[in-house]
Amino acid sequence: MFYSKETLFAEFDQATRADKKLKKDKYKNRIQFCKDHIELRKTNPEYYSGIDVNFTNLLEAWSSPNPRDHFYMTVFGKSYSEKMAESELEKSERDSVN
Repeated sequence: MFYSKETLFAEFDQATRADKKLKKDKYKNRIQFCKDHIELRKTNPEYYSGIDVNFTNLLEAWSSPNPRDHFYMTVFGKSYSEKMAESELEKSERDSVN
């Protein structure tokens, strides 16, 4: 079996839908998705030929207390709420100039 981005997105979407049904541990299936692919990639790297996905980083993000904040901290160096506040400030400054 060889993976494509479409196949991975479909599997991840399925894990996300399963997580949304949970009351607690709401990222359990997405975390397991990452763990499974980390292990499978170790034993069968050829399955991921042409796919550039860092499952270890995804596992770290989905295992964090707030994955969205983790992603924003990684990309912007700010939490989601900090980045949204900054965006609002920039928008209001642009609106006041016009």
